[in-house]
Amino acid sequence: MNQICCLNPDCYNPSLPGTTNFCLNCGVPLVILKNRYRPIKPLAGGSFGKTYLAEDTGKLNEKCVIKQLAPQTQNSYALKKAKKLFEQEAKQLKELKHPQIPQLQAYFDEDNCLYLIQDFIEGNNLLEELANQGTFNEPKIQALLLNLLPVLKEVHSRNIIHRDIKPENIMRRNDGKLFLIDFGASKQLQGTMRIGTKIGTFGYASLEQMEDREVYPASDLFSLGVTCFHLMTGVYPENLWNRQGFSWVKEWRKHLRNSVSPELGAILDKLLELEYEDRYHSAEAVLRDLKSPASPVVRRTAFYQSIPVVQETVPYQTTSSPNPRLSQSKAKTNFSLPGFLLIVVLVLLVGGLIIVVIGHNMFGNKNQKLTKPDTSITSY
Repeated sequence: MNQICCLNPDCYNPSLPGTTNFCLNCGVPLVILKNRYRPIKPLAGGSFGKTYLAEDTGKLNEKCVIKQLAPQTQNSYALKKAKKLFEQEAKQLKELKHPQIPQLQAYFDEDNCLYLIQDFIEGNNLLEELANQGTFNEPKIQALLLNLLPVLKEVHSRNIIHRDIKPENIMRRNDGKLFLIDFGASKQLQGTMRIGTKIGTFGYASLEQMEDREVYPASDLFSLGVTCFHLMTGVYPENLWNRQGFSWVKEWRKHLRNSVSPELGAILDKLLELEYEDRYHSAEAVLRDLKSPASPVVRRTAFYQSIPVVQETVPYQTTSSPNPRLSQSKAKTNFSLPGFLLIVVLVLLVGGLIIVVIGHNMFGNKNQKLTKPDTSITSY
């Protein structure tokens, strides 16, 4: 049976049978937006509006998302700002054609509320995944970066800064594909924000964002680095920020449950630089470092793997042998240059002594018979 829910922002929006005409909680008439989009249940809510799961009756009841702008404020500036951001999100979603960004389906005004209809991503956000599956290991973090950085590269190429990257705004669809959502805080790369218009999330937002300065691609990359930190440690950055400000970013490793490789550690160090000038300036630069085989550890490993010798003769491999005694016993059978030289020296010394003795016997004692055995020789 079809369901429908109330769109009254002041209601808790219970799901009701599709034949119901009025909300049983608040009494407001139940509506299908544009006679097409049927709200089914609320997904999330905030001070400026709510999000609902819906069905598009014009597409065989295909699922979609309704974003409703209904600010709970009487502040005229806040209302104006909220409407501007909502309209901006709609325009940017229309412009951003990327397979990992939910696409805009419609944007309209109805009953004094603004609505935005976009694709529904069936899955969980990464904060939910963290709660359900535990902290991310290094391969999972690398996969996250490799999947999400191309999306950011496309966003930034349009001169758009997301400004609110965090685990809640990254969705993993049921097939494993990652999506970047919620562009409500995004802005064009031009000018600066007015004082008092901070947008983002404490702990994830960069220093320049918190100080109401101009934002850059590097601002999103800082938030991405913080997101990786949160997923690796389970530690909420907002809690650290409340106690320590931005000082925690220099000591992020002490919160790790498992160590990370030098390569990934160096990338996170650069993502988490306090000053934007010291960070990566583009998603492409981060991708290059992630994919680069030029790091010292990678080069050293490749060099040793290319040498066609028995493993026990490679110093760094024999020290990590699972059976040290076995390695030592095998090493005894290997060719030894110092031992060979010692044998050569001994042979030469013995040969010299033999020649001296023979010469003495032949020429030093004329009365001695040459056929007499020399026991001193046989003693060697």
